[in-house]
Amino acid sequence: MEIFEVIQPGAYTTVQDRGRFGYQQFGVPICGVVDSFAYRLANALVGNTEGEAVLEATVVGPTLKVLDDSVIAMTGGDLWPLLNDASFPMWESIAVHPGDTIRFKGVRSGCRTYVAVAGGIDVPVVMGSRSTYVAGKIGGIEGRPLAEGDRLKRGQGTGKPGIRIPSDLIPTYPDEIEVRVILGPQDDFFAEGTEKFLSSTFKVSSKADRMGYRLEGDPIMHKEGVTKSIISEPSVPGGIQVPPDGQPIILLVEQTVGGYTKIATVVSSDIGKVGQAKPGNRIRFQKVGLEEAHTALTEEEEKTASVYALGDL
Repeated sequence: MEIFEVIQPGAYTTVQDRGRFGYQQFGVPICGVVDSFAYRLANALVGNTEGEAVLEATVVGPTLKVLDDSVIAMTGGDLWPLLNDASFPMWESIAVHPGDTIRFKGVRSGCRTYVAVAGGIDVPVVMGSRSTYVAGKIGGIEGRPLAEGDRLKRGQGTGKPGIRIPSDLIPTYPDEIEVRVILGPQDDFFAEGTEKFLSSTFKVSSKADRMGYRLEGDPIMHKEGVTKSIISEPSVPGGIQVPPDGQPIILLVEQTVGGYTKIATVVSSDIGKVGQAKPGNRIRFQKVGLEEAHTALTEEEEKTASVYALGDL
C-alpha cells in the first residue's frame, strides 16, 4: 500500500536499512544507515523489526504527502519536522492520515533524520537489503535518492501512536564531539603523530558524506622513512585513514577497500555521532581499549532492547 508521495525530495534522502552484508569482496559496500542507534529506535517506536527500511534525510529534509493511515516516527538529527505546519515531536510514534503533509524547516541539531513507518518502506530487496547504493545504482528507488513524484509503499504493520523514547535515552548532537577509538591497525606507522592525533581537535570539512568524513587540522605525520600508503586492504566503517597530506579521513558505510594507513578505528557505538556531525563541527578522539568498546556496544544493545519493551513492542 502506498504511504508517501514525494512533493520535494530534500537535499539527499534515500531508503536505507541495516545494510548489505557479504558482498564487499565484489566491490559492493555495506551501505545502510549511518546512525544505526537512531535508526533502530525509529523502527522500535513504530513496532517494526530492527531491519526494516526507513528514509534517511540529510540536512534538508523532504516534503511528503501522506497517502494512507499509518504510524510514523522520526529520530536522529533534528531537521525541525512539521506535520501540517504544526510541530512534529521527534522520538515519539505519531498517527498520520491521508492528506497530511510532512516537511522540515531546517537543521537545529545533527544532520541526519530517520523516518520510520509501521511496516517499513517497501522497495525491492537487492542482495539481501533494501538500502540505496547511489554510486552502484542499486537498491532503494532505482538506486537513487528520492525524486519529486516518487510514491513510496509500506509493508504490513500497524504500530501504536504515543510511544515515547525516555529522555535519558535520547542522544544529543553538539557541535563538538568526543569519539572513542581503538588504535590501529597501522598505528605503528606513526610516532609523535599518534600523540598529536589524540590531543588535537579537528574540523569536519565540506568533504563529508556517506563514504567518509575528511577532517581538517594540524597534519598527522608518519614516521620518517615509512611508506604513507599500503597495499589496498578491506576497510570497515569507522576506520581512520591518514593520507600523505596528514588530514584524517573517517570512513563510513560506502567503502570497500583502501590503501592509506589507518591510525585508529572508531568504536561502532560512536559511528553514529560522526554521521550526525556537520561541516564546521569539531571532533576530538579518545583512545580506549577493546573491553571498553565491548561495554559501549552492550550498553547500546540494552538501550535498544528497553525501547522495544515499551508497550510490548
